[in-house]
Amino acid sequence: VQLQASGGGLVQAGGSLRLSCAASGPTFNTYTSAMGWFRQVPGKEREFVAAITWSGGGTYYADSVKGRFTIFRANAKNTVYLQMNSLKPEDSAVYFCAARNTDSPLQYDYGFWGQGTQVTVSS
Repeated sequence: VQLQASGGGLVQAGGSLRLSCAASGPTFNTYTSAMGWFRQVPGKEREFVAAITWSGGGTYYADSVKGRFTIFRANAKNTVYLQMNSLKPEDSAVYFCAARNTDSPLQYDYGFWGQGTQVTVSS
């Protein structure tokens, strides 16, 4: 499974960005039970942001982004998106997408990771 994230950039506080993560590989559809987004700032641990189950579309969010971020998928394109609205400077981070094939809680156990995409929110 290969994951390619894109869509990061610089935005003012209160603005919006949409991240995309395109998945590929011959085993993706049989492997993947869910996909997620994480973020990391220098000197801190990687933080769970949001996840979506691949078949049913169930979603789960970190409390810090509930009501502002929306994760959704396009199964035909093997792509997951993260729509980020009402961005705050504290949302600035490198954002990573990931895929998993387990049934544990959605913030855990991701086996495949894409490269990060930088999101910077200016105040």
